[in-house]
Amino acid sequence: MSPTSQSAKHGGALSVLFAVCLAALTLPLSFSGGAIATPAIGRDLAGSAAMVTWITNAFMLTFGSLLLTAGTLADRFGRRRIFAGGVALFVAASIASIFAPTILAIDLLRAVQGVGAAAALAGGSAAIAQEFEGHARTKAFSMLGTTFGIGLAFGPVIMGLLIERYGWRSIFVTTAVVGLVAIMLGVPRMRETRDPDAARLDWPGVITFTGALSLFTFAVIEGASIGWGNPIIVGAFTGSVALLAAFVAAESRNDRPMLDLSLFKYPRFVGVQLLPISTCFSYVVLLILLPIRFVGIEGLSEIEAGLMMLALSAPMLVVPYVAAVMTRWVSPGVLSAIGLLVASVGMLWLGSVAPGTGVSTISPLLASLAAVPAMIVIGFGAAIPWGLMDGLSVSVVPKERSGMASGIFNTSKVANEGISLAIVTAALGAMTAGNIERKVSLLPSQVQLLPEIAQGIVAGDLSRVARLIPEVPHSTLVQAYFSAFQSVSYVLASITFFAAIVIFVLLGRTRPTELSSADEIRVEAPAE
Repeated sequence: MSPTSQSAKHGGALSVLFAVCLAALTLPLSFSGGAIATPAIGRDLAGSAAMVTWITNAFMLTFGSLLLTAGTLADRFGRRRIFAGGVALFVAASIASIFAPTILAIDLLRAVQGVGAAAALAGGSAAIAQEFEGHARTKAFSMLGTTFGIGLAFGPVIMGLLIERYGWRSIFVTTAVVGLVAIMLGVPRMRETRDPDAARLDWPGVITFTGALSLFTFAVIEGASIGWGNPIIVGAFTGSVALLAAFVAAESRNDRPMLDLSLFKYPRFVGVQLLPISTCFSYVVLLILLPIRFVGIEGLSEIEAGLMMLALSAPMLVVPYVAAVMTRWVSPGVLSAIGLLVASVGMLWLGSVAPGTGVSTISPLLASLAAVPAMIVIGFGAAIPWGLMDGLSVSVVPKERSGMASGIFNTSKVANEGISLAIVTAALGAMTAGNIERKVSLLPSQVQLLPEIAQGIVAGDLSRVARLIPEVPHSTLVQAYFSAFQSVSYVLASITFFAAIVIFVLLGRTRPTELSSADEIRVEAPAE
């Protein structure tokens, strides 16, 4: 190949990488933007507290449940086609969200965004793998991970500024524009590639896995509103268990399964699956809960909440690379366990910080600064395993199984984010309701509304709650929320601590040499 041809090929590959990174940037922007905008959307469109909760959960549910399916489709029908279709669907849903008249419409469109995001990420990642080889491929994926980190760190600030100046609909304008640029820059220069040996889509696996995850998430979220003993909720939980059993049975009989269950015979692979679970409960859920707390409970503006979130997310820009360097001398399993222990300490610290207990009673922002040190500790601790998880996911299984291991890990990571968020939100609402019932003498009619009242507080819509129980002081509502948040924080710290111990036992003997050198490790921040 002539130097001119090589230069053109290299330039095309860089254009593809830039386009995929742009498309990937919309994911953390959508994740953080949705969290920052939740109180404003709830006030503007006046939906129920449960419907407000689905603003984030709908996106995470479809994104997590369809990521592995999208990867199979990309191999079978073409990486370029799936990437272009995914970004186009995401852009279309973003544009429609600008004009959405109700929260129900927002929820449904957020679910469509999740479908597009899964296709865009799966197709884009596969396209990068085709355009680059060897060390260049590792660097390309590291750049993709850095993009996620940038979006996660600065997304809340950018989205907060947009919401404060132009309203919450501006976040959908922003993601639509970024997506359109990604299509225009990347698709024309992206080669169409397929896997000639790709398996047919595992429809039984897709249907049962997506159904089980959807029913479980629905039951957890809606159970807080209509009661855990409601036949609908009991039926949803039962259906989820039945579909999960059907999924396991279907995958066990399939010669080319969507998810190869035999990988779970490796204890260290099981340990790797605990890493995203523990970081979800110690880190990811806070990316949603804290902006709502800062805006809805503590009275910060959206831009102030975004600035506060830098304390939690900024460590993701630096710490993962430092952790990768440390694997030259220390086992990545040991480093991951240490990081989770640090995060658990931060969770305990954060649980002790009540809303508005900072150094100032004049500015809500200054009053909230007491939470910043604890957030930094959590972000620092969680960033250590997050920078090592992807490398560990393929290093603890035989080399020929690395592709499937990576697919299982990524699906587990994203799916767990939606599940953990649903569980923690439901627990926070239930504890808040119990605190209100103990502190306040409610009328019988108000007792019936207690689940809705608690969910309204958790969603940060205190104005709606004040209309339902006008005689209850604002300070009492805040105290009920804080007591619940404190209890949840302590539970999350315990989960993170015990996960660290188990991960140390299962992965502590993983040698540093089992991973590549630091400059070859794929360092990724959360793909939200």
